Amino acid sequence: MIPAPLQEIVDDFGASPREMRLQMLLDYSRGLPELPERYRDRAGLEQVQECQTPFFLAVEIDDGQRVHLFFDAPPEAPTTRGYAGILAEGLEGATPTEILETPPDFYVTMGLAELISPLRLRGMGAILARIKRRVVELGGAG
Repeated sequence: MIPAPLQEIVDDFGASPREMRLQMLLDYSRGLPELPERYRDRAGLEQVQECQTPFFLAVEIDDGQRVHLFFDAPPEAPTTRGYAGILAEGLEGATPTEILETPPDFYVTMGLAELISPLRLRGMGAILARIKRRVVELGGAG
């Protein structure tokens, strides 16, 4: 099951023509929130090695059992930044259960597989897998 905010993004992409989806992805890349000061030197961030470009993330779970995501992706990697922007908007504040139940290939319904190379898609899958692993490590699995 996909959390409602992410489902809305998935539906918007899925209903858009192919040429518009790439522009939407670029819009999400420009909208990726900046890192908070505590992560600016990348201390506390974890690199996702499967990504072609240097990509870092941090996952936090607050006292209310809500997940917060932080991403660092270079501007010269707009598709990866766009995917991170989608995750940031669609999963921010979700519960650990919602994160863990998000299908690993939700981007297929969005039509991103038509726009992005298989290698980049594997990197995207690795980002979500790393987020899920961190949620479990932080005790958000039950």
